[in-house]
Amino acid sequence: MSDRASIVAGIEAMAKRMRKTALDGALGAGGKSAHIGGALSIVDITATLFGAVMRLDPKNPEWPDRDRFILSKGHGVLGYYTALAEAGFIPMDELMKFEETGSYLLGHPVMNRPKGIEFSNGSLGMGLSLGIGVSISARRRNQDFRVFVVMGDGECNEGSVWEAAMAAAHFKLKNLVAIIDRNNLQQTGTNADIMSIGDVAAKFTSFGWRVIELNGHDAGALFDALNPRNTTDQPLAIVAHTVKGKGFSFTENNNDWHHAVLTRSQFDTAMQELNG
Repeated sequence: MSDRASIVAGIEAMAKRMRKTALDGALGAGGKSAHIGGALSIVDITATLFGAVMRLDPKNPEWPDRDRFILSKGHGVLGYYTALAEAGFIPMDELMKFEETGSYLLGHPVMNRPKGIEFSNGSLGMGLSLGIGVSISARRRNQDFRVFVVMGDGECNEGSVWEAAMAAAHFKLKNLVAIIDRNNLQQTGTNADIMSIGDVAAKFTSFGWRVIELNGHDAGALFDALNPRNTTDQPLAIVAHTVKGKGFSFTENNNDWHHAVLTRSQFDTAMQELNG
C-alpha cells in the first residue's frame, strides 16, 4: 500500500470510529439534543484535518506554531470533539460526559486550549471573521501556521460571511482555508426554500478566493485538497458537498436530525448499520 493509500485508509477508519463515538456521546447526553445531523456531515472533514493534515501536538496544546481550527457552525460540535479525542486531546471518558452538568464539553465549543478547543463559537456567521483575525496575527508575528474554518452552507445566509470573504481576499490571506459543509439543509428546512445561496463556489471565486469543489465524504479528495500548503496569495475555499446525517439510514438527509434526541433503539440500529 502506498503512503497516500495508507493515510487515506487511516482517515476512513478514524471517521468510522468518530461516527460511533458521536452517537455514544449523543445517547449519553441525557435527553438533550446533540445536533447529530450537522455533526455527522462534517466527520470526514474533521477526520482528515485532525488525522492527517493539521500540525498539532496534544502534549503541547498551546505550541505557538500549531495550526488553528475554528468550528463556525458550532452546533456540529460532536464532529469536532470526536476528532479531538482521536487526536489525543480529550480522554474518551471525558468525551462521554458530553453536555453533562459540569462538563467542559458543551453543545457549542467553549474555548479550552489545553483540550484543543481553540475558540468559543455558536452564533452563526462569526467563524470566518475570527479566522481572518488569527490569519493576520500569524502574518504579523512571522508565523506560518494555517487556519481552518468549517462553516455551514445555511450559515452563508449571514451577511458577515461575505464581508469576511471580501476581506480575506483583499488581505491575501493564503494561510486561511474555509471549508463549507454544503449539505443543502439548515435548521428549519432546505437552503433553497429558506434563502438560496446559489452557486457557492462561484460566489467565493468572485470574491477572489481559490476554490475547490469536492465530495465531502471522500477522504482521498479531502486529503489531496487540504494537504499541500497554498502556493498562491489567495485564501482557499473548499466547497464540500455532503449529506446531513451521513452514515445512518434514518439520519441521512433527514432534517429532523438537525437537533433530535437519539433513543436507545435508534442507537442500536445505527450500530448494526455501522458494523454491517
